[in-house]
Amino acid sequence: MSIHDIPLRTLAGDSGSLGDLAGSALLVVNVASKCGLTPQYSGLERLHQRFADRGFSVVGFPCNQFGGQEPGTHEEIQEFCSTTYGVTFPMFEKLDVNGADRHPVYVELTSTADADGEAGDVQWNFEKFLVDPQGAVVGRFRPRTDPEDAALVAAVEAQLPR
Repeated sequence: MSIHDIPLRTLAGDSGSLGDLAGSALLVVNVASKCGLTPQYSGLERLHQRFADRGFSVVGFPCNQFGGQEPGTHEEIQEFCSTTYGVTFPMFEKLDVNGADRHPVYVELTSTADADGEAGDVQWNFEKFLVDPQGAVVGRFRPRTDPEDAALVAAVEAQLPR
């Protein structure tokens, strides 16, 4: 099964999958509203806007596994993201990224190593996974990597049509 085929639900409760974005490069991020890294939403939105017309999308997955920093309902998360950070990129349902209840999307993502060769559990909120237009995971960036970091931007650009 491809990462594109795994069933998901949007924050609005609609059925979907990453297959709805097939053909686009994706930056998949586990997000949280009450984290010291939450201001990364601004950079994620700018990155999304910068490359959206070239076949790129940021994709957010709220997660409450790190310090209880995403306690809100789906409606509260949507409201926070849109009013506080002007988020326009797709947001999916809150899910687990680690542990026994790790969502199948994150089973696929966490098998990818970062630049230091380390795979496995997500370390914290705002860990970023780059997925190519065909659905292969081609990059992993740890939580403190700024969304507009030169290496991350270069990796995104390398996945976009010329």
